[in-house]
Amino acid sequence: MRVVMFGYQTWGHRTLRALLESEHDVVLVVTHPKSEHAYEKIWSDSVADLAAEHGVPVVIRNRPDDEELFARLKEADPDIIVANNWRTWIPPRIYSLPRHGTLNVHDSLLPKYAGFSPLIWALINNEPEVGVTAHLMDEVLDAGDIVVQQAVPVGPADTATDLFHKTVDLIAPVTVGALDLIASGHTEFTQQDRSQATFFHKRAEEDIRIDWNWPAEDLERLVRAQSPPYPSAFTHHRGRRLEVLAAVVSEGRYGGTPGRIFYREGDGVVIVAGADARTGRRRGLAVTRVRTEDGRELPATEYFTSMGGYLTDRP
Repeated sequence: MRVVMFGYQTWGHRTLRALLESEHDVVLVVTHPKSEHAYEKIWSDSVADLAAEHGVPVVIRNRPDDEELFARLKEADPDIIVANNWRTWIPPRIYSLPRHGTLNVHDSLLPKYAGFSPLIWALINNEPEVGVTAHLMDEVLDAGDIVVQQAVPVGPADTATDLFHKTVDLIAPVTVGALDLIASGHTEFTQQDRSQATFFHKRAEEDIRIDWNWPAEDLERLVRAQSPPYPSAFTHHRGRRLEVLAAVVSEGRYGGTPGRIFYREGDGVVIVAGADARTGRRRGLAVTRVRTEDGRELPATEYFTSMGGYLTDRP
């Protein structure tokens, strides 16, 4: 099939590479300009550069809503558009232009985790698995019929970076498998159960600020979810920002005021956390590695030279 691809960053890059290595013909690529946003610079392999290396024409747009682009798409005469990590709304006259419409490749197990940063949100929310879904685009974001979906389990120590590498390897089989099904004449696919749909917004500074009223188990997942190269979860100590790079749930139970720097346990320093709302039990968060405001990374046992005092969400 003749394919136009809309994509950005490493997800789009992997999709384009899979398409270029398939039997399908990539006739045009549309991608975003480079961004300086903290999350946009992560996994920033260039879709434009890969397309140029293979002689595929490239159009760069923030939004695909101008007449010039629409004319280029009509001229390209695609059988299908494939979109992956396209960051702005695609209007109906574009996603419905090809004979087979538009196939969107999304890094979650739809209908759950539509929207942005699904791997991070899924890890924070303690989901047992994550995955990739290829679905046909319609007027509702990430809501069209599912063509192919594959899942991988979330391990007990997995970080968001681990989940990225697990799921990015699913892009080629999911994308090419979906295109092959469509090319073979399949037209009946799996409707999404909209009663199970969830939608999540882009990550922001407030989403990585540690609230010590959370249970330790939730805080431990937040730290794992904000693994490098993502911005680290942070708190404040003596008025200065302190990033928590690694932590585990304490073995012992610790009560008291959330945020209290309380006890050394193993390789970590235990910070009192909130109670689990379901069980009422308390564990501490044993912080093992931190980064200071001036960029020094060190073991928490070296940073916290004495017990006592508090970590707070604000300076």
